[in-house]
Amino acid sequence: MPLPSPEHINVNSLDRSSRSRLTGKDLHLFGGETLFDAIARTVCQAGCLPRKELYEAWEVARRVRRRFRGRRVVDLACGHGLLAQILLLLDDSSPVALAVDRCLPKSAATLTETLNAAWPRLKNRVRFLETDINDVQLHTNDLVVSAHACGGLTDVIIDKAVEAGAVIAVLPCCHNLKGADLGGLEGWMDGPLAMDAARVSRLRSRGYKVSTQLIPVEITPKNRLLLAEPNVIGR
Repeated sequence: MPLPSPEHINVNSLDRSSRSRLTGKDLHLFGGETLFDAIARTVCQAGCLPRKELYEAWEVARRVRRRFRGRRVVDLACGHGLLAQILLLLDDSSPVALAVDRCLPKSAATLTETLNAAWPRLKNRVRFLETDINDVQLHTNDLVVSAHACGGLTDVIIDKAVEAGAVIAVLPCCHNLKGADLGGLEGWMDGPLAMDAARVSRLRSRGYKVSTQLIPVEITPKNRLLLAEPNVIGR
């Protein structure tokens, strides 16, 4: 049976939560002229990224850039590092990005090379570092991001960013409730939501201005995006 032609494809009906890798066979799904379509086609050409990760990175990145511009991007628990690179594409005023993971996928280099070929302005602006997050030095002018850092790793990232006075954007996942600080809210709401609400409360108590958003649940049920920046006197 022949594949449907692009004009007969309803892109909105695609399973955006699919963990299947995007490959050259999927190029016809992204025939539009938007930046997202261009990025998606590049991801297809690289042939190494699950569809879910593409949509997660895009939805997080565009919400982050609506609120925060410039700064060095630091993508912690970065995986393939797509989030960091989309953030640079959305805002060229960020000079560089640092993508950090304890164990980087071998295919991260393939994805980066393909993105560099499509957008030469990305070359030499993204540095990958395979190390423990605790060994990374953060600075006040950093934009610290993380999409689905598992369990307590999200709290480690938040604490490091707060210590440096950096801007924060995290999409928590895999909430480990055993011994967790739920802020006494577990009687009113489910455990993972209570944990994220307690994170907001802690950030506010440490002098941060916090906002909360959702990415589409069709991509992931763990869709709560936390955005935070240090309060500035007179703002």
